[in-house]
Amino acid sequence: MTPVTADDTAGMSPLFARLTRGGQWLRQADRARPWVLDTAVVVLVFLMFCLADLVHGHDGRRELAARFTRPPLAGMLALQAGLVLPLLWRRRNPSAAFAVIMAVFLLQWSLGVLLRADVALLIALYSLTLHGTLRHLAWACAVTAVGLVLVAVRASAVVSVWDALFFLFSAAIAAVAMGMAVRIRRAQLAGLRERAARLEIERDQRSRLAAATERTRVAREMHDIVGHNLAVMITLADAGAYACEVTPERGKQALLLIGDTGRQALGELRRMLGVLREEAEAPALSPQPGIADIDALCARIRSAGPLITYRTAGDTDALDGGVQLTVYRIVQEALTNSLKHAGADTRVHLAIGVEGARVRIRVQDTGPPDGTRPAGPPNEEGHGLAGMRERAALYGGTVDAGPVPRPGRGWAVRATLDLTPLPGSEGGTS
Repeated sequence: MTPVTADDTAGMSPLFARLTRGGQWLRQADRARPWVLDTAVVVLVFLMFCLADLVHGHDGRRELAARFTRPPLAGMLALQAGLVLPLLWRRRNPSAAFAVIMAVFLLQWSLGVLLRADVALLIALYSLTLHGTLRHLAWACAVTAVGLVLVAVRASAVVSVWDALFFLFSAAIAAVAMGMAVRIRRAQLAGLRERAARLEIERDQRSRLAAATERTRVAREMHDIVGHNLAVMITLADAGAYACEVTPERGKQALLLIGDTGRQALGELRRMLGVLREEAEAPALSPQPGIADIDALCARIRSAGPLITYRTAGDTDALDGGVQLTVYRIVQEALTNSLKHAGADTRVHLAIGVEGARVRIRVQDTGPPDGTRPAGPPNEEGHGLAGMRERAALYGGTVDAGPVPRPGRGWAVRATLDLTPLPGSEGGTS
């Protein structure tokens, strides 16, 4: 059980807050040493009910003395012990405790002995209702009814049978009702605690899944940004180093292009990291790239050497921002792979088409001029191809990559995005 803290009792009255903390302390002490409470119940019953019978008897009432017998001191102590001592295990084994007390109770009344310690039967019935199995409660109530009828018949000389039955059955029903109410309340609290613990576990799991998803998304974005721009910069640097010896003006142009590419990469990194910062005032961020930015992307790749043919079909401007970002990143990764693996002298054919609820992307290069590819073929599963497939999967699409079925070492990437709205969704992406 969760301990009661100062925050939990902040809105309570001082008296109720003290009672709540006291009850919490008693429950903790009872869990640590349950025998203390059981012993205290036995001692309290003895002092309140048994001691009066030992000292005063029936308070001198002649009708009681004439109707009931007073056993000797040893017999009275034995009957009282049989009624009270089983209360020591009323919580550990309530059925057995009730059975022993009921047996002594029936024996006592069959002998015509009146004892105040009979209150132990009600305590045992309450404990059986609270701690025992419910199937034992049915026969316990039946046996109790028989015993109470016996008591009412024995006490008929002092009080009418119906009055006695009303009082005795009311007391027994009150004991059962109180035990059932406490049992139901404890079951409800246990269910609430279990539900709270389950919700806490689910919340932690959702947090971990969200963190893992965010890490994957950031890794994918960083790979797209850094990988693409570094590939372009490396190719430009190699071409610039070669051009410095032949045409210095081309070397200077390559350096300027490297600077522009680096600044663009730095801007994208700042935008990406700015989204991750948990600041009250986030910096103004430029929009995510879309299909309109593919022309600039092709221009940067062309500056590194490859010849790119780019065409579109359909209403690409009508696609929403998420779809356009996905198309841009897939094209960016495919062009980067062509630059890295096919070299600066390859030709790339890029086509983007919108056909109803589908977007088709095809990026095909002619391979290096000598017909061989450098080590590390693009069909190896890395962040690039895996990232493209993950992005396409967000829109129910697929990505296929492989060699072109013709002579040469060309490579093609084919991606399809399905923008059909899911069943039951309100509207969809056109």
